[in-house]
Amino acid sequence: MAESNPLLALNPDEGDAHRAAALPFAAVEPAHVVPAVEALIAKANAALDAVEECADARSYENTVAAYEGASDELDLAMTLVSHLESVVSTPELRQAHEQAQLLASAFYATIALRPKLYAALSSYAESEEGSKQPPLRARFLKKSLDAFKKNGADLNDEGKGKLQQIAKDLAQATTRFTQNVLAETDEFELLVEDEGRLAGLPDGAKAAAEAAARAKDKSGWLFTLQAPSYIAAMTYLEDRPLRETMWRAYNTRATKGERDNRNLIADILRLRREKAALLGFDDFADFILKDRMAKNGDRAFAFVDDLRQRTHEAFMRETSELESFAKVDGGMAPWDVAFYAERLRKERFDFDDEALRPYFSVPGVLGGLFELVQSLYGVRIAPYEAEGWHESVDCYGIYEGERLLCTFFVDLFPRKGKRGGAWMNAFIYGLGDQPHVGLFCANVTPPIGNKAALLTHREVETLFHEFGHLLHHALSDVPLRSLGGTNVAWDFVELPSQIMENFCWERTSLDQFARHVDTGDAIPDALFEKMRAARTYRAATAQMRQLGFANVDLRLHREFADFGEGAGDRAFVMARDVLAEHATTALPDDYGMICAFSHLFSSPVGYAAAYYSYKWAEVLDADAFTAFASDGVVSAKVGKAFREALLSKGDSDDPEALYERFMGREPDLQALLVRSGLATS
Repeated sequence: MAESNPLLALNPDEGDAHRAAALPFAAVEPAHVVPAVEALIAKANAALDAVEECADARSYENTVAAYEGASDELDLAMTLVSHLESVVSTPELRQAHEQAQLLASAFYATIALRPKLYAALSSYAESEEGSKQPPLRARFLKKSLDAFKKNGADLNDEGKGKLQQIAKDLAQATTRFTQNVLAETDEFELLVEDEGRLAGLPDGAKAAAEAAARAKDKSGWLFTLQAPSYIAAMTYLEDRPLRETMWRAYNTRATKGERDNRNLIADILRLRREKAALLGFDDFADFILKDRMAKNGDRAFAFVDDLRQRTHEAFMRETSELESFAKVDGGMAPWDVAFYAERLRKERFDFDDEALRPYFSVPGVLGGLFELVQSLYGVRIAPYEAEGWHESVDCYGIYEGERLLCTFFVDLFPRKGKRGGAWMNAFIYGLGDQPHVGLFCANVTPPIGNKAALLTHREVETLFHEFGHLLHHALSDVPLRSLGGTNVAWDFVELPSQIMENFCWERTSLDQFARHVDTGDAIPDALFEKMRAARTYRAATAQMRQLGFANVDLRLHREFADFGEGAGDRAFVMARDVLAEHATTALPDDYGMICAFSHLFSSPVGYAAAYYSYKWAEVLDADAFTAFASDGVVSAKVGKAFREALLSKGDSDDPEALYERFMGREPDLQALLVRSGLATS
C-alpha cells in the first residue's frame, strides 16, 4: 500500500540529508489523501495504545517520548496535504483535504480524552524517575499534562463526547470558510479595455495587468483580487469607479449566495465558546491565552486598548489632514483612502514608492536577504537540488560549515489555485544530525516576460518577515520536536519574523541587496532619506487598523454570545461597527471584511482571540532591534546572541525568560512608539 500511496511512505525520523528532495509533491493525488490519513490515524492510535498498555516499567522513552512521536507520520502527511491545498488547489483536492481535516481533527481531539494515556503520563510524572527529569523533558511533560487538562482529560464521558463533536464541527466549518474565500478571490476578474481608464497606474502594474489579460487570451488589462493587482489598483488608479468596483469586490468576498460566510462565522464563534465553557473558561480568549504571554483576555484587551488610546489623537489628526487634502465631493469613501494617501505622501515627501521598485528585483532581494542572514548568524545559504510543487518554486539549503541545517522551498508569486497572503510552514523538524525542512510562500509582484520581478518596499518587508519565521525553524537546536522551532506561544512567534523587517529600513543592510536592476547602483541618498522620512507617514492610521483587527477579534471571542436565529448577521454588524471605529472613513453597510478574515476563521484555532499578537510581538521586535542598531545594525555579535538566546531555543523555556536573557531586562513599549513616530526617544 505504501508503494502506491506516497503519503504512506513519509517518515520524519528516517532518511538521509536529502529528505527535502524526496517529499512527493507531484506524486500526491486527491485519491491518496483520505486512505492515507485513515491508515496513519490507525497507526497513531496503535502507538498510543502501546503507551497505555506498556507492560515494562514506565520510562521516559516508553511513555513520554513514545507519546510525543505517536502521530509524527500523520502530522507530516497532513502538513503536506494542507500545503498542497494552499498552493496547487483543485476542487478534488479541496474535497479530499476537507474530509482528511475532519478525520485528523477528530483524532487529535480524542488524544486528550484517553483516560489510560493521561494516567500513564501522570503516573510517570509522579514517579521518582519522572520527578527528576532534566529541565527540557520536565517542561515537555508538564506542558503535556496541562494540555490534557485544557483539552478535556478531566471531563466525564458525556463532556468528552461533546468536545469530540465540537472538534469535528470546527474543522468542517473552518475548512468551508477557507474554501469560500479562496473561490471568491479566484473568481473575480475585472477586464479594462479602455487604456484611458488606467491613468495613474505605474508602468509595471500596467504591464502586469496586460500580461494577466494575455494569459487568459483576452485583450486589454485584467485586474484581480490578488494582492499585487489589488493594491496597485487601489493606490494609483485615478478612475474612481474602477477603484470602487475593486474595493467593493474585495471587501464583500464570501458575503453572498452559497459562499456567504456569515453563518459559518457564527457557528465557529459558538463552537469555540462552547468548547471554552465545557473546559471551565469564561470565554474563548481566556481559554486560548492561558498558556501564552498575555495569559488571559483581560490582559490582551488592556494591551490593545492602551495602544489604541496612545494612538487615537495622532490617528484623528492624520484623518483630518487626508480629508483636507483630498477635498472629495461628498466626502472621502473607503476606495479613496489609499489613492489620496499616496498622493499626499508624494506631495509631502516628494516620494513615490514606485521609484524604489528598480532597486528591489527578486534575485537581488533574495540574494541580499541570504547575505544578511549569513553575516548575522554565521551560516551559508546555497541553492539545493529538489523539485517543488510548481515550476516557479526554488529550493535552498542553510549550512553551518559542511553541516546542512535546513532545506527550504520558496514560492513567491500569485497564481490560480494558490491562496493569498504570505506564510511560512515547517515540513520536518529534524532531530540529531537530520536537517530541518521548511518553506515560505508569498504573493508578490510577478515577473513580466523575461524581466526580473520588481517588488515594492512593503513586499520586500514581507519576504524578510517570512524568512524570519523560517530561521526560527531552521536554526532551532532543541532536541524535542514538540518544543522546537516555531512551536512557541503565538504572541511570541512573530518576534523572529518582525525583527527582520527592521533591516529593510537601515542603510547598512539595504546596501547589501537594494541595487538598481540595470545599473547595480545603491539607492541614492536623496531617495533613501525620503523613504526614511516617509516611514512614519500615517503610522497612527496603520497602527489603528491593526488594533481594529485585534479589537474585533477579542470582542467577538469575548462578548458575542447571542447564537439564535440571525446570529451570523449580528456578528457581521458587530464586526463592521467595531472596525468602523478604527477606519479613516465611514464604511458601507455591506462592508464584509470579516467574512474573509482568514486569520481568525480558516482553522479551528489560528489567530482566534490572538490577533493582538502582531502588536505584542511588535513591541518585542522594536525593543530587541535596538540591540542591533546600537552595534552597527549588521552585527555578528548581536546576531550570535540573538540566535543563541532566541532563535535556537524554540519553546525550551518561558518566552519572558528567553527575551530577558537576550536583552537583560523586560521589554520596553517606548521603542515601538518612537519607531512609529508617536513618541520621542
